[in-house]
Amino acid sequence: MKNIYFIGIGGIGMSALARYFLTQGRFVAGYDRTESELTRKLEAEGAHIHYEADVSLIPEECKDPKNTLVVYTPAVPEEQAEMAYFRQGGFECWKRARTLGLITRESRALCVAGTHGKTTTSALTAHLMKQSHVGCTAFLGGISRNYGSNLLLDGKSPYTVVEADEFDRSFHWLSPYMSVITATDPDHLDIYGTVEAYLESFRHYTSLIQPEGALIVHTGLAMKPDVKPGVKVYTYAWEEGDFHAENIRIGNGEIWLDFVAPDTRINGIRLGVPVYVDIENSVAAMALAHLNGVTDEEIKMAMPKFRGVERRFDLRVKTDGFTMVCDYAHHPAEIAQSIRSVRLLYPDRKITALFQPHLYTRTRDFYREFAESLSLADEVILTDIYPARELPIEGVSSRLIYDCLPAELEKWLCHKAELPDFLKDRKAKLQTLVVLGAGDLEQFLTSEKLFLA
Repeated sequence: MKNIYFIGIGGIGMSALARYFLTQGRFVAGYDRTESELTRKLEAEGAHIHYEADVSLIPEECKDPKNTLVVYTPAVPEEQAEMAYFRQGGFECWKRARTLGLITRESRALCVAGTHGKTTTSALTAHLMKQSHVGCTAFLGGISRNYGSNLLLDGKSPYTVVEADEFDRSFHWLSPYMSVITATDPDHLDIYGTVEAYLESFRHYTSLIQPEGALIVHTGLAMKPDVKPGVKVYTYAWEEGDFHAENIRIGNGEIWLDFVAPDTRINGIRLGVPVYVDIENSVAAMALAHLNGVTDEEIKMAMPKFRGVERRFDLRVKTDGFTMVCDYAHHPAEIAQSIRSVRLLYPDRKITALFQPHLYTRTRDFYREFAESLSLADEVILTDIYPARELPIEGVSSRLIYDCLPAELEKWLCHKAELPDFLKDRKAKLQTLVVLGAGDLEQFLTSEKLFLA
């Protein structure tokens, strides 16, 4: 296949694949609903992209089924015009996950799965491998601040670091050599239907790990692994498990810890991103790196240099009187962890949580849990649901969360269009603003030049 066409090319996982094929010298083109920084960068790298679902805009190079592979995200409906054109024309149409699975099958895939924490953990694992003598290729679910990309390439290393996404059972296409599972808190119930089906999907995923490989699983998960004979199973957590941290010191804007493994101990490691939630992510990443040949000295040297991932606890504004953090957190457990991390860093400041719920179905399924997590802040601003791939559901709105928030908590419902004026009026009273959600709120605030220059 000389030509690769992407439907939904601007997605974080799709764009990494597009970049990969560009480096392989293929003709890369695609459609996305909206222009973004990612699509602009892809165009600068040589991709041909348009923003209307119009068959006439598909390049001629991609209209021959004999030499064109179509890659699509499961969020694209079958009736979408271009999707229907390719299906009816007899083109090979592969989901993103199938394509990624094929690319990584001939390498030793180090996969990070879990409801939350997988993007940071996989990016940190890739960083540790990249900064060592071992090296790696990596397909990441976010833009690494160290490398300015979601794709890292290494033609010599046998390892590929992969974020293993459970949405639409995508991670079932992978063949992990080793894997971390960070969490199995229920999510994507619009796909899975029940908590039991969600956990079963993770159980099946563990059965895909290669016999000579390993599983590193967070302690206390409801999911029970089902690994092949020969797969080693390790546990990890903050202060317990086969891999864990000891002697944790938090203060002066820094976090230090000792990393403990079954066969070694690395004392005096400083985290590059001093965030409470990243302690366990760091333990998991160091475990993967250690098991695959990164030396203790290389781990200790690389950890303080990790700069994090864009939109993952992203410190965007920091002045004497005001701090703003943007976090992709869109699950109740992630939101709770994010607010607790802010509270730990700024214990004497008032915390304002600005939350844009992501998906009608997720809001419907977890509105009580969202309210419980958001109530850890001192005040809460709720804006409209970001629909992404979904149509509205009658009776489901941000008010469901609002009505479950404690009566004594200061809280507001605010349409996105009204946010600039609302925040400008309150700007003098804001001390620490945490912008939460997987939608477009951060880009919106940027375009409005509000806090973000």
